[in-house]
Amino acid sequence: MASQSTSAVESLRDCCREILKEEAILRQGGGKAGLERQRKLGRLPARERIAGLIDPETEFFELGLWAAYGMYREWGNIAAAGTIAGVGRIAGIPCMIIANDASVKAGAFFPQTCKKLLRAQRIAFESSLPIIYLVDSAGVFLPMQDEIFPDEDDFGRIFRNNSVISAAGVPQFAAIMGNCVAGGAYLPVLCDKILMTEGSGLYLAGPSLVKAAIGQVVDQEELGGAHMHAEVSGTVDFYEKDDAACLKKLRSLVGLLPEAQKEGGARPPGTPKPAKDPNALYDLISLDGQKNYDARDLLASIIDAKTLDEYKADYGKTLVTAYARINGRPVGIVANQRLQVRTKKEGIQMGGVIYPDSADKAARFVMDCNQTGLPIVFFQDVTGFMVGRDAEQSGIIRSGAKLVNAVSNSVVPKITVVVGGSFGAGNYALCGKAYDPRFIVAWPNARYAVMGAAQASDTVFSILARARERGDKKSSQEELEQLRAKVKRSYEEQTDIRYGAARGWVDAIIQPHETRDVLIKLLEFVSRPMPKARFHTGVIQV
Repeated sequence: MASQSTSAVESLRDCCREILKEEAILRQGGGKAGLERQRKLGRLPARERIAGLIDPETEFFELGLWAAYGMYREWGNIAAAGTIAGVGRIAGIPCMIIANDASVKAGAFFPQTCKKLLRAQRIAFESSLPIIYLVDSAGVFLPMQDEIFPDEDDFGRIFRNNSVISAAGVPQFAAIMGNCVAGGAYLPVLCDKILMTEGSGLYLAGPSLVKAAIGQVVDQEELGGAHMHAEVSGTVDFYEKDDAACLKKLRSLVGLLPEAQKEGGARPPGTPKPAKDPNALYDLISLDGQKNYDARDLLASIIDAKTLDEYKADYGKTLVTAYARINGRPVGIVANQRLQVRTKKEGIQMGGVIYPDSADKAARFVMDCNQTGLPIVFFQDVTGFMVGRDAEQSGIIRSGAKLVNAVSNSVVPKITVVVGGSFGAGNYALCGKAYDPRFIVAWPNARYAVMGAAQASDTVFSILARARERGDKKSSQEELEQLRAKVKRSYEEQTDIRYGAARGWVDAIIQPHETRDVLIKLLEFVSRPMPKARFHTGVIQV
């Protein structure tokens, strides 16, 4: 009896050892040749990407390693269905990680690839796990398209799930680290944040298909490269030079999630300090508001050093949108850029003015902060929205309405700091008093009005002068000049921040060098949970 038991145990051990050997082979993906191809392209193999993403010395719990085992033999060895899925900790948070393995048939999707990815999405959704997609795929494996493309548990269901998961508030991050073509291009764009590395491609149709379909000759970068999507289309939120930089940024972004605070892995060690002395603000910004300055220099005296992660840095440049930390607390930031900027699509844009692309960017950023529960700090130094024929034809009203809508419906705590001008609809779009900031404070030099004093007086003068030219002789030229001076004096008085503070337009006037300290206090105040109201009337006689 004893000998039979020993024999059985030895057989089981043999079986287990055999399984481990086969699993080791499966983890090699496309083998030596496939891995070398990745390295020649300057890209890390999928498993090395995952190892660089998760917290050091933590385990990756892999799912579906045996997917497609023994299947599709006529097409070769499709190890692990050409994709890797599992749960790993990032900044202390358990995350579902789904990575295309481009060493296996260029990361193409087979029927079991879809099933595996859908299963991972379902687990993440039902467990409220943030999802990280490391995208590097040639798309659907075309010879088997009839088994991949059409059904309810096939390729299209992935994007349906992206949308449903997003609506449920489960964070999704996509890093394009190679190819992302055809229908697969929808996956990253349906996620909360998109990162893309240099040399990667994102397009619905590649150069060859575009030429065949419409006769257009275009190279990969112009069609769907990382630079194009970062600077022209605005599709990509973060442009990264290589895989290492991309993985580092991913870890930083996951570390901003509220769960990271609870896990204790979010705050860097030591007492955070700003990169620049807060007193440097006095040399940066002029009293009259005419001096141009870089918004990043403003932020350097307020936020923690080395914590600025700028969102869509190369798109919509007249607004700076970024994730940062203030005394270790993660926040979203929207700030006017007061430098003149140049864009590939629009050319020169004036600082302090909101253009359609910057309004679109800021609206998307506000939505993303709401998705992840980040408080937003607005730094206002705005002259208003861009006007004129080109602006109107490019949809400035539509884009502005989009930003106003996003700010209006934002449910995360909002704090507004007026550091300079707060004019026109720019005041509204960047969370003026009417848009429910928890706190709104201003510097002594701040100015508040529908437009500047010079603009207002010139506008009134122009209207009356034209009326006089048409025959209205009620006022002489001298009287018109006196009226212009009177309007200008009135506006200068009304734009003084003390005038606004007296009427409750701001909660407090603060000293510039105290901005960081004030924000530390206010962020502590607004981070307390809101009271949960319950409908209760007591007895009412009908």
